[in-house]
Amino acid sequence: MRGTVRVPGGEFAMGSADFFPEERPVRRVWVDPFRIDAHPVTNAAFRRFVKQTGYVTVAERTPRAEDYPEAEPEDLVAGALVFRPTAGPVPLDRWRRWWRYVPGASWRRPHGPGSTLDGLDRHPVTQIAYADAAAYAHWAGKELPTEAEWEFAARGGLDSAAYAWGNEPEPTGRRMANIWVGEFPWSFQPGRGQGRNPGTTVVGSYPPNGYGLTDMTGNVWEWTVDHYRPEHPASSCCSPRNPRVDAPEPDTDERFPRRVVKGGSYLCAANYCLRYRPSARQGQTEDTATCHLGFRCVVRDG
Repeated sequence: MRGTVRVPGGEFAMGSADFFPEERPVRRVWVDPFRIDAHPVTNAAFRRFVKQTGYVTVAERTPRAEDYPEAEPEDLVAGALVFRPTAGPVPLDRWRRWWRYVPGASWRRPHGPGSTLDGLDRHPVTQIAYADAAAYAHWAGKELPTEAEWEFAARGGLDSAAYAWGNEPEPTGRRMANIWVGEFPWSFQPGRGQGRNPGTTVVGSYPPNGYGLTDMTGNVWEWTVDHYRPEHPASSCCSPRNPRVDAPEPDTDERFPRRVVKGGSYLCAANYCLRYRPSARQGQTEDTATCHLGFRCVVRDG
């Protein structure tokens, strides 16, 4: 299929014991061969989908009072989360210092009213909630990847390596992904294809991994189909084949389930996130849309 790369499948070590607790325990997993988009879905591709279907994204819809009972009526306006750098160092456990809910922000205006997609056709689409990614995948005759498929593809054949390109964060001093270099969230050193401010870059601006896939880490976080659990299931005697988590974590009072997102983004920094690695994972509520969250799709053999 055009725009996709065939991944051979096989067994690999999923997760890592060297970084964050949610990446543990490491277990051997088997995935069957599949095809995956060579890069994240772009603004141009998503625009074609919207033009043909008339689809309205979650960020463009007015939130329902029954979904957000604690919100004031005047706050129930369409919008999404937008990053704003701080003026200087701040405590890194205070995420509201750099995130704002901005009315009018959406995939068309990823940083809010006044922003545009001019010149960004080949950048990853952002401000995409889970339902938006699933709707696009269905329209395209594809699916969203499982966490195991995504991680296997991101590794590019380098089983157990820390990064998609090996174990060194910057081999020979070369920046390998669109990430935050500097002190997050205030001091930023631009890389290839970046302007003065942090943001997405043209897909494929950085080297592909061993399977020929670009932007598997950095640039934008990517949705997977798996429901999020705070740790991987314990290993069994045999390597599970094509594992996926099909149900939300029990006994949670969250109104929206969390799905696993992978890959980190242009806002991941060594001093804060360090999740621009294949094993890294986070849980994101399905209604969330942000300026650093996108997706790619898969086609499964057979």
